[in-house]
Amino acid sequence: MPASTREAVRVAVLADSDTRWKWGALTARRITTATAEPTGFVLRGRATPTERQLAETGVSTTTPREVTGAEFLRAVRDAETRGEGYDVVVLALVGGTVRAVLQGLADLGLERRPVVVTGYVGVVYEKLTDGLLLRHGADVVLANSRHDAERFRAVYEGVGAGADSVVEAALPFLGGAPHTPEAGRDTLVFAAQPSVPVTRNERAYVLRRLIEHARLHPGREVLLKLRSKPGEHTTHLEEYPFQKLVRELDPPANFQLVYGHMGEVLDRTDLLVTVSSTAALEALHRRIPTAILTDLGVREVLGNHHFVGSGLLASFDRLDKGLAPTPDETWLARQGVASDGSYDAAFDAARDRVTELLALPALPPITPYYTTETAPGYLPGILARHRLDVTAPEPRESGLRKVVREAARGAYRHGVQRVAPVIRRLGEL
Repeated sequence: MPASTREAVRVAVLADSDTRWKWGALTARRITTATAEPTGFVLRGRATPTERQLAETGVSTTTPREVTGAEFLRAVRDAETRGEGYDVVVLALVGGTVRAVLQGLADLGLERRPVVVTGYVGVVYEKLTDGLLLRHGADVVLANSRHDAERFRAVYEGVGAGADSVVEAALPFLGGAPHTPEAGRDTLVFAAQPSVPVTRNERAYVLRRLIEHARLHPGREVLLKLRSKPGEHTTHLEEYPFQKLVRELDPPANFQLVYGHMGEVLDRTDLLVTVSSTAALEALHRRIPTAILTDLGVREVLGNHHFVGSGLLASFDRLDKGLAPTPDETWLARQGVASDGSYDAAFDAARDRVTELLALPALPPITPYYTTETAPGYLPGILARHRLDVTAPEPRESGLRKVVREAARGAYRHGVQRVAPVIRRLGEL
């Protein structure tokens, strides 16, 4: 029965990190008419967020259920068996996992499968082609800007795949009041990223320059906004947390490390500085002065090449002298930040597309670009890594299993943040 004939639209969100959970949950609300909270699932893996990280996203009062990929597929199947099948599934995942779940959903053979929506949580600056082709097969592939929509369609059309799934939208977590300077307040916020820059020397350099900037401007509050606490993981691995690097230095009183919801931090921000964090787009949406660092170069690996032409590129030397960059309006208009007040309509096209799909008597089969015919040496490995066999016996959850799992995660994080850097240094001797 098409969802359009029912009053309620049932939505499930599967995410693999705290940031993607935030994107997925907010996207679900913006592209459907569902009034109830989406049913949340967090994929068990190396980046599984803690309860603190999930709560800090501020997107839901209900903690999503931690599952394996096979457990998620069982949940989808069992929901249909109960007569409560999901109408829409939002996949807030990396590309390979999206492709594996698409295969799993197709193999379930549901009487009526859900509309599948996916996309990207922020700036797409690496693995554009591979990531897009792994997502092909979803009914809706959301682009966060006009610029991204044009690039996405060019990739799909360039390989002979259908591009009708690409729908222009925006980042779902933009919002907040426009920037208003306050007398007596002068706050610079640096939005840190777990793996940009990646080396110890580069991260130490950024930290040292932030502290020097704080000393040069004693009347300015300099805040280093962190994504996670030591021992927690995010979408990308962090080998050299700023919290540990700062122990080797002696910052002044006007320099602080802060956590919390980015929107709340931006409420008191007068200058946002970053290498390439999506926080830059959040700040630009609110017309907060924003600077993209060039000290480590303008390079694809850093992601700051995305901001070429923005008018925002700046070095610490220039920021130390008081520069507050002015964005190029033409560039802004193509980036989906909707700083001109058009944000309320940014998801209309996506909502209309989902509504149209829900009204169909039956959805077409899931037909990804990557198949055993187009990528026989690539796809089988991706599917094998995810082991989405819903016919396998479901493992029984127990206290011991949970303890062992948490211990394994702890060992993995210890290896990333302590053992790996030591091994790397030994290799350089």
